[in-house]
Amino acid sequence: MTTVTTRTVTYQADALTMVGHLALPAGSDRRPAVLVGPEGVGLSDVERRRAEALAELGYVALAFDLHGGRYLSNPEEMLARCLPLLADPDRMRGIGHAALDVLRAEPRADLDRVAAIGYGTGGAIALELGRDGVNLRAIGTVNGLTTGRPGEAARIRCPVWAGVGSEDPIMPPAQRQAFTAELQAAGVDWRLAVYGGALHAFHHPPVDHTALPGVGYHPRHAQRAWRDIVGLLAECLPVAE
Repeated sequence: MTTVTTRTVTYQADALTMVGHLALPAGSDRRPAVLVGPEGVGLSDVERRRAEALAELGYVALAFDLHGGRYLSNPEEMLARCLPLLADPDRMRGIGHAALDVLRAEPRADLDRVAAIGYGTGGAIALELGRDGVNLRAIGTVNGLTTGRPGEAARIRCPVWAGVGSEDPIMPPAQRQAFTAELQAAGVDWRLAVYGGALHAFHHPPVDHTALPGVGYHPRHAQRAWRDIVGLLAECLPVAE
């Protein structure tokens, strides 16, 4: 295991002071970089640990913020913030670009080798960066199978991997079909993994507060989805290139 250095970074986005978590691998050389977007509840230790796990693999990783340093444990408050955000691609892109600017400002980040992964709302933001034409090497999204404005998926310039639980009521079969149809029509290199028996946010360990109906942890599939994301990065964004 390599030595990982972490630090808190603050930056402005969506009229808020965001509080992200930057993880750096051992050494002083430039490394490929990964944005990590959280679920709609906001940045938590789950995403912080994933950024650190990526740094252990040799990536510069930034787990970005959605709510100005807040974690929205109340489902009604979370939906009141996230539903308008998910309906506004420009706002999502603004949050994504602000985080991307922080990542690109890190001297150890290789600016030509950047990927974006995310969960739920954070995954939707990763997709919107691709639809905005950002030069990414890969996009990975778990239970964030959102569709964009007509024609803009053609601006995605990298492979897209998506994961979803088969029993996810928030991302049902019709939503999956619309998502894959959009990417297929745009000529995107895409993959969809459907994890049997899993609900929404199946990757996220149980929380100690009320969650939305249809949300549930599936430990085996959580591990499989993480391996799939790591495999995507190894294919499209190898540490040694």
